[in-house]
Amino acid sequence: MTKPQQPQNQEAHHDEATINLPRRSLLQSAGVFAGASMMGLSTGGVWAAGSDKPEKTEVRIGFIPLTDCASVVMASVLGFDKKYGIKIVPTKESSWASVRDKLVNGELDAAHVLYGLLYGVQMGIGGAKKDMSVLMTLNNNGQAITLSKKLADQGAVDGAGLAKLMAREKREYTFAQTFPTGTHAMWLYYWMAANGIHPLKDAKVITVPPPQMVANMRVGNMDGYCVGEPWNHRAIADGIGITAATTQDIWKDHPEKVLGTTDEFTKKYPNTARAMTAAILEASRWIDASLSNKTKMAETIADKSYVNTSVDVINQRILGRYQNGLGKTWDDPNYMKFFNDGAVNFPYLSDAMWFMTQHKRWGLLKTDPDYLAVAKAVNRIDIYKDAAAMAKVNVPKDVMRSSKLMDGTVWDGKNPAAYAASFKIKA
Repeated sequence: MTKPQQPQNQEAHHDEATINLPRRSLLQSAGVFAGASMMGLSTGGVWAAGSDKPEKTEVRIGFIPLTDCASVVMASVLGFDKKYGIKIVPTKESSWASVRDKLVNGELDAAHVLYGLLYGVQMGIGGAKKDMSVLMTLNNNGQAITLSKKLADQGAVDGAGLAKLMAREKREYTFAQTFPTGTHAMWLYYWMAANGIHPLKDAKVITVPPPQMVANMRVGNMDGYCVGEPWNHRAIADGIGITAATTQDIWKDHPEKVLGTTDEFTKKYPNTARAMTAAILEASRWIDASLSNKTKMAETIADKSYVNTSVDVINQRILGRYQNGLGKTWDDPNYMKFFNDGAVNFPYLSDAMWFMTQHKRWGLLKTDPDYLAVAKAVNRIDIYKDAAAMAKVNVPKDVMRSSKLMDGTVWDGKNPAAYAASFKIKA
């Protein structure tokens, strides 16, 4: 199994007893064994006999240093990949633009990637147009909007407070997201608009890679940002920012990162795509199975070769323990989820369509696409269902789901063009 580099500080140590579990124990801990029709573990995999063997045995999966890269990392570290006849090589990237470029040119086979980034590439609005594939959703929830302590000291501790301050103190306000078509840009815009702030007219919005958010806020380059964990809690730990909102406040159990690849890859290596998905599904289930597993995951990904931060900065919010940096603490039941009996991982068509509606809302898409047709082409539910069967994961009955967002708007995917046009604040 792939072992991460050893950490340079004691705070980010690995639980070697967990990382080096015997192969049999690892597979038992996942609670998944192949059926009688599958090949035995002694042959190195659980794919169906013959033509279903993975065409490519080593896969390079890119990731950005964020808590929600965990299922990709743990699939490699715990050896779930070997069970399905592949070797996952997690590849740390510097920015989402780098992930995009390396996916498109084939340097990466797949990636832990922003849902909206992948659809931006599909639609030709986030770089060169290329047909892409979503294999599974990696997580729900677990992002946040951070405002600087300077703003908080002036009363901007939430959306309403920020709107009042911006109306009172006329100056240029700068906010950061992680990629123009990505999830964090869409959460930030949605939250600002729901509070009466036009994100494109009332503020300057810049793009900053996730690991650089805290450093940029420390030197005053932005007033606020939206990013994944642990970089919101890190701002609190460093005393430079406060949490104004969590993304689960915006949309409970929202889709976030996906396992993305190109349509070219899924056509050339369909069995490999399925094996990757099955291995990461097993890792997702393992993470959510217990508090102990979550703690072991945090100890692993805190290492400098992955997220490169302290275990505690990751652990707090992964266990649902939140603080806003102003003395308020709470236990959030809607913390980052990786599995939730498979409900997290299913690539709902309505989730994909929502990002396209927001791209249309903010002028990134100039006309309404055929929302449903695009989602059906990109979200590979066929591959996901095969992988879920291999990993014995429940599959939701419906390819759509209904959700109520923070402003009371209900999204169910039934009339995407009308939904995109319905917002008072838009481009």
